[in-house]
Amino acid sequence: MNQRDYDVVLVDCEEGGYTAFVPALRGCWSEGETEEEALDNIRDAIKEY
Repeated sequence: MNQRDYDVVLVDCEEGGYTAFVPALRGCWSEGETEEEALDNIRDAIKEY
């Protein structure tokens, strides 16, 4: 299995929660109530991309 590293941008949303996205993977983004949840969710999104 090939493993790649990607830069992840984590945004603290004004309305609450966090959005995470990967600039190198168009349309790859996720959200979470906490930073940890958003990062866990983006890891899953990267796997599914």
